[in-house]
Amino acid sequence: MPETPEIVPSLPSRPTPKKVVLAYSGGLDTSIILKWLQTEFGCEVVTFTADLGQGEELGPAREKAKLLGIKDENIYIDDLREEFVRDFVFPMFRANALYEGTYLLGTSIARPLITKRLIEIAKETGADAIAHGATGKGNDQVRFELSAYALNPNIRVIAPWREWSFKSREHLLEFAEQHQIPISKDKRGEAPFSVDANLLHSSSEGKVLEDPWESAPEYVYQRTISPMDAPDTPTEITIGFEAGDPVSLNGEKLSAADMLTALNKYGHDNGIGRIDIVENRFVGMKSRGVYETPGGTILIAAHRAIESITLDRGAAHLKDDLMPKYAELIYNGFWFSPDREMIQALVDKSQEKVTGEVRLTLYKGNVMIAGRQSPYSLYSDQLVTFEDDRGAYDQKDAEGFIRLNALRLRTLAARDKQ
Repeated sequence: MPETPEIVPSLPSRPTPKKVVLAYSGGLDTSIILKWLQTEFGCEVVTFTADLGQGEELGPAREKAKLLGIKDENIYIDDLREEFVRDFVFPMFRANALYEGTYLLGTSIARPLITKRLIEIAKETGADAIAHGATGKGNDQVRFELSAYALNPNIRVIAPWREWSFKSREHLLEFAEQHQIPISKDKRGEAPFSVDANLLHSSSEGKVLEDPWESAPEYVYQRTISPMDAPDTPTEITIGFEAGDPVSLNGEKLSAADMLTALNKYGHDNGIGRIDIVENRFVGMKSRGVYETPGGTILIAAHRAIESITLDRGAAHLKDDLMPKYAELIYNGFWFSPDREMIQALVDKSQEKVTGEVRLTLYKGNVMIAGRQSPYSLYSDQLVTFEDDRGAYDQKDAEGFIRLNALRLRTLAARDKQ
């Protein structure tokens, strides 16, 4: 008999890596990781910094990498904003994805794109490993590594926070000073909270936010003004959709990244998109976070509005049934899994006629639907009118419909009466 081919990949071996691609922000933690990789393994390091619209100047990341001995050809800084919104955020929003009913998955959806580029750079440069700066308590380590193994089952992933011997922030600062890594004054003390940001959202966690009873200080919020301070005059906008994706704002065609940028500005100015939640992390603990998703909050309301007149009831309800599973897959790091892709195919099929316009009123933290229209609308004036419907709907038909649906209830009631 012919031998059965080996389809289960072996676990990545643990020899000393020769070249590592590091997800590098240019901040203190990833700079320490960069130097630790060099000193721990004596390996060549390639840095990758992704511009996902986090709103920070990325030039210093290049200068910091060069200061730490990285050659120009080994420094990658990529503008991924358009790809991020077009190929990751918008497909997710077609599904109206919300994790645990509230979280718009702003951090979760960024990780597969960063990892995809890490794997591509590793292939381009001949690197045998990648590294990330996620801690051993969070979700991001899972998201990075599941995505990496889905794209390259034999890649080695180095997670320094799980591997090094540093026991405290003081030890990290000592290492930084020993290796002449610049430390800004604000980094010598502990940051009041940690922040992750991209074009879709910003998230704040830890320190002053760890007690779920205490209100978040106003200085935590970075992407929105307070709803109480928002203008007293409502703002009206119109979003145009084609096949489930927003394509125009107030009649102007916009690219994916420009669309989200513009919606973020409207959300910021009207105090829209703040949530304060306690979520269930994939690794098993509960975590309190303050998230701001100004443009995304507007977008999901508008998308549901255009779906309300273009989607058949069965299709809409099936999407809603599948949405929690889809959102959980993204939250847990399974973007590149077959089950997420299968649900995505169903979602995308449902969006073929989700085309039209939605008018919205924005006011002091609220997103209100003012109107919706579509060339593919299933809404019928003739059917819903209280006036003469000219035979479009015979109300007497409802009697038989109700009696058939009541049959099992009447049977149960009759039995229980005995």
